[in-house]
Amino acid sequence: MESSMKINNHSLLSKIATNNGHGENSPYFDGWKAYDANPFHPQHNPEGVIQMGLAENQLSFDLIQKWIESNQNASICTPQGASCFKEIAIFQDYHGLPEFRTAIANFMNRVRGNRVRFDPDRIVMSGGATGAHETLAFCLADPGEAFLVPTPYYPAFDRDLRWRTGVNLLPVVCESSNNFKITREALETAYEKAKFDNITVKGLLVTNPSNPLGTFLDRETLKDVVNFINDKSIHLVCDEIYAGTVTTGDAFVSIAEVIEEVPTCNLDLIHLVYSLSKDMGFPGFRVGIVYSYNDNVVSIARKMSSFGLVSTQTQHMLASMLSDDTFVENFLSESRIRLARRHDTFTRGLAQVGIGSLESNGGLFFWMDLRRFLKDATFESEMAFWRVIINEIKLNVSPGQSFHCSEPGWFRVCFANMDDETAMIALWRIKSFVRKNRNLKIKTKNQYWQNNQHLRLSSRRLEDMLTPHRMSPHSPLASPLVRAQN
Repeated sequence: MESSMKINNHSLLSKIATNNGHGENSPYFDGWKAYDANPFHPQHNPEGVIQMGLAENQLSFDLIQKWIESNQNASICTPQGASCFKEIAIFQDYHGLPEFRTAIANFMNRVRGNRVRFDPDRIVMSGGATGAHETLAFCLADPGEAFLVPTPYYPAFDRDLRWRTGVNLLPVVCESSNNFKITREALETAYEKAKFDNITVKGLLVTNPSNPLGTFLDRETLKDVVNFINDKSIHLVCDEIYAGTVTTGDAFVSIAEVIEEVPTCNLDLIHLVYSLSKDMGFPGFRVGIVYSYNDNVVSIARKMSSFGLVSTQTQHMLASMLSDDTFVENFLSESRIRLARRHDTFTRGLAQVGIGSLESNGGLFFWMDLRRFLKDATFESEMAFWRVIINEIKLNVSPGQSFHCSEPGWFRVCFANMDDETAMIALWRIKSFVRKNRNLKIKTKNQYWQNNQHLRLSSRRLEDMLTPHRMSPHSPLASPLVRAQN
């Protein structure tokens, strides 16, 4: 009887609720679950899985904490700021606090080197970049219509843009032979294939800096992209959530700069997605932004934003923080330095054992090249090797096929969501494994290497690091499943 009732209750639910559109059946999410089931802890579980599948910036929280301690009037939940409690707690419309929209616009300007200006009146709030992408998908396309997306791309786009909207994503195949650069030829090929399949293409989605590549789109590529969408009269959605998460000065070029250099550009086709999840390291605050040059999209997106607003308490505090020019300048500068240092530590360490990666200077990750370690150039071999990494080396890195990469053997490695001690342990595990397994051979139907050796944390340096007084308060000890965003 109980089983029958469950079946009947399930049949009462909607197709959206019961389908697999969330995309959780992916090695990207499976790796998170492996970490959740056996999380690394330097004392209590030193052989647990280290989380390197979470694109989160925990390297500069000391700067945030110092600012909060010095600006307690920014919060309505402190004695210093409580006088504003009623004003902030009562109803606010979905336009957002004016001071918040102004602060966000100015911060977006500063992140892009003040080379462009964003209009606060075009700032539309959303529940993180996830909500921003879905809002734009609802605004720009009907169910069954499609967006072109260059590969490899962020796995959760399949959820964010498709699950509830019914919109399709069509890959634009990019290859390692030119460092996965987006070409006009690849765009045209994908567009023509969609036409042949009788699918209406409504837009092109690009991420800049790229997730998972960690690379920038150069100015000429961006101009090619703008010319392509103009020629086809389709929309361009440019995800720039990593715009300030860079390590090389002014190398990043925003689409907002490029459209000023293309006089024939139809601005009604240009839309940006931004958030504070990466550049400020605030994924829990759920601050997503839709910025559109199309007046109708701004108006409609603002109405839709009532389904995923940012709390006014958060708006109030962030407006104060982001309006502090001295703090923002110092934070962005120091964050770049720390990210560059951590990035170089990993990539140079891996190079010592013959592991290469795509040259990159943006994002919170790098694109690791393990093609030479595969038994053969198949995704089956990639998955077999990934299981070794999870079960033997005990690291959660994300395999390329979960990013729709067209070539097996690439893996995304996130490097900024852990303290220095954990980072050194992760690097040591990889290097030790490679050195102990010079003649690597994979069993594609088994999750272990032939010698099936488990690594041990045996070096004196690691023993020193694992003592209680060395443990950082920022070690990733809690389950991150609720933070599965971007």
